[in-house]
Amino acid sequence: MKVLMVCLGNICRSPLAHGILEKMVADRGLRWEVDSAGTSGWHNGAVADVRSVEVARANGIDITNQRSRQLLADDLDRFDLVIAMDTSNYNNILNLAHTDEHKAKVKLMLNFLYPGENRVVPDPYYEGGFDRVYQMIYDACEQLILAYAPRISN
Repeated sequence: MKVLMVCLGNICRSPLAHGILEKMVADRGLRWEVDSAGTSGWHNGAVADVRSVEVARANGIDITNQRSRQLLADDLDRFDLVIAMDTSNYNNILNLAHTDEHKAKVKLMLNFLYPGENRVVPDPYYEGGFDRVYQMIYDACEQLILAYAPRISN
């Protein structure tokens, strides 16, 4: 199973989601590949925001090796799931999806917690709330694993 976490700049939410899910699958012995990207290229090559690094570290996760990169159309071929943090990024991802198969791979993060409600993970870059964002993503990742691990073990 290959999962790509996506937000706007790939420095706050998606690096957290990447780190959280990567640790969860490792702890469960799942052989999943997890990565992250941003729909913009504003921060290409940059490390995660220090506030994301700090909240991850406080929860036993190291995301300091991650570097921001822009989402590519090829990612829709490479990954089984492409998880958007909000509806704007969800729509940006769908704009890159040229087949129904690609479109079916795109999911909203919080729909794993609140099916069909299309809630968004708020962007903490300007407003803060990194602890709250961490917990939202953590809870959604648990549900993602419950949804996919029983069916796909690799």
